[in-house]
Amino acid sequence: MEEATIVVVVGAGPSGLATAACLASKSIPYIILESEDCCASLWKKHSYDRLSLHLAKRFCSLPHKPHKYSTSIFMSKHDFCSYLDSYVKHFNIKPHYFRFVEVAFFDRNEKMWKVEAKNVLSGEREIYVAEFLVVATGENAQAFIPEIPGIGSFGGEMIHSSKYKNGRKYEGKSVLVVGSGNSGMEISHDLSDFGAKPSIVVRSPFHVLSKQMVYIGMLMLIFIKMKYVDSLISLPAEFFYGDLHKYGIRRPKIGPFLLKATSGKTPVIDGGSIKKIRSKKIKVVPPIKTINSNNVEFEDGTQDKFDAIILATGYKSAATIWLKDYEYVFNSEGTPKTEHPNHWKGENGLYCIGMSGRGIAGISSDAILVADDIDKILDASKKATGAMSSLKLKWF
Repeated sequence: MEEATIVVVVGAGPSGLATAACLASKSIPYIILESEDCCASLWKKHSYDRLSLHLAKRFCSLPHKPHKYSTSIFMSKHDFCSYLDSYVKHFNIKPHYFRFVEVAFFDRNEKMWKVEAKNVLSGEREIYVAEFLVVATGENAQAFIPEIPGIGSFGGEMIHSSKYKNGRKYEGKSVLVVGSGNSGMEISHDLSDFGAKPSIVVRSPFHVLSKQMVYIGMLMLIFIKMKYVDSLISLPAEFFYGDLHKYGIRRPKIGPFLLKATSGKTPVIDGGSIKKIRSKKIKVVPPIKTINSNNVEFEDGTQDKFDAIILATGYKSAATIWLKDYEYVFNSEGTPKTEHPNHWKGENGLYCIGMSGRGIAGISSDAILVADDIDKILDASKKATGAMSSLKLKWF
């Protein structure tokens, strides 16, 4: 089976849905391919129960449809997923589900993108042909598993955070959480709430802010330079949380918003984990040196035994696996070759959405820019075709 359209969008998460809505608003035909049986599968199937938006909802809406006034400022996972479902219905987005994209490439002779996908239900291979290809699989397409000496010898349960739902089954168990980002901190907090004995590996410095501090900071960024916002937010953060060095947590020298903008490193948005660390309900441990069965040795020479390990080590892009001409927009690691704010546009009609490290707010701006750019190219093409037709009529 072969089907032609103007734009093929790969991925029906927030990035793909935002792109579809923006294309639809300009009456640009598209096909959206999704390997799962639903939209936003990462949110619906691969996130923990207590997850909520770390940013205020005004910074987490997709294009052309704000959140309902009745929902809380910091939306729960359930409310956000309901919003995405309503978004799909509102813009009449109809993804082709169960389509696993195996390969996509640019046909240099025909000047078209060809996407080969397997219909998971029927087993048939389908070909989609388009002038433009939008990679909307995002930065979180594939779980990242770190290389740790002896990791294969661990005798207990080991899972990635994408498989973690809640800490109910870990009651009374010693659990090592690898990764001290927001997921790692929240999972450690959740484990403690369910009666587990969590330890969390902290490798590098990070900022700790409350949701309210981040909200105020982001509002201030609209009017004030980043360096001043960093100073104004860092002061109450230091006062509220104090010196955490004695608990194994170091604060970076660069301010939280500048650090996020320059390196993509997000501050830990505290939901109660720091209080549990202070009360020793969550133990902070240094980086792992080696694992030997259930025994873990850390870089400071200390050792401990664990019943389970949860890898809150994040995700990585998987686009370079199936996108043969990825170099038009990505480097070999699957991240944009061009830095923000020009990261979204590649060569020969290739685009990427949600790869700027700026969350849902970044997704929205990317989708608008991509749809606008495609619309301009199509409009210029129509005008050129019209001009050529006019010349032919004059000639004859």
